[in-house]
Amino acid sequence: MAAPENEATRLAERLAAIASPPRMRIIAELHAQPLHVSELARRVEMSRALLYMHLRKLEEAGFVSSELTLSEDGRAMNTYSSTSFSIALSPSVIADAVTHLTEKEE
Repeated sequence: MAAPENEATRLAERLAAIASPPRMRIIAELHAQPLHVSELARRVEMSRALLYMHLRKLEEAGFVSSELTLSEDGRAMNTYSSTSFSIALSPSVIADAVTHLTEKEE
């Protein structure tokens, strides 16, 4: 089990990762099917460098996963998929997460 003070931090990190329209669009594209980076970049109309930055944040938060695959011509391709996730957010979830922080400060 994670340390109590990490609950609020983890929740904030996950919310920050998903609170971006470009990242929501990436998840929406990957929800339909796994895609390699080049195809995903075309679909979301984003440079690969910027896409990798968004994918890294999404992967760290647990919203997407990656797998190295081989193309038909033998080239390595990074393929991303959305993961199954659910975020329960309510005042009580937030209160529980931050309660541990205030207890530690006292």
